Amino acid sequence: MHNQFKELDTKELTFADTVFIRDIETRVFQAIVIKCLVEIEGVALLEGTLLDNLLGREGNERIKGIHVEQDSKNHSVSIKVEINIAHGISIPQKAEEIQTKIATEVCKVTGLHVSVVHVVFKALLADEPFEKMVEEEIEKEAEEFSAEEF
Repeated sequence: MHNQFKELDTKELTFADTVFIRDIETRVFQAIVIKCLVEIEGVALLEGTLLDNLLGREGNERIKGIHVEQDSKNHSVSIKVEINIAHGISIPQKAEEIQTKIATEVCKVTGLHVSVVHVVFKALLADEPFEKMVEEEIEKEAEEFSAEEF
């Protein structure tokens, strides 16, 4: 029985090199970007609140305003973030803060090179929410109207 194994070529017993493949879904990158944006004051995603997105209340498969493209050959990622910014904040300074934070965090968590962080400022956020301003106007009008009657 030992003679039978002597005739075997040892190359048949050697295993091929193992190839390691790592896929990271877009949703992971979006979650990292949301985490970064939560820590930065004066910015918000286009729709919904950051808390809604963090808690998974977003119904869509993709989060609006965060677009990710991966380049598997170069092990890099390109991220485009569309956000709203509060009135009175310096856009160039806030852009640099956002880009640095996102690039650092994505690189640290995924190990991929961040080739581009494109920040698009879509709108200015009012100092007070619009609904609150409308409610205050209605209350003022109601007070004025009731004061005129008496």
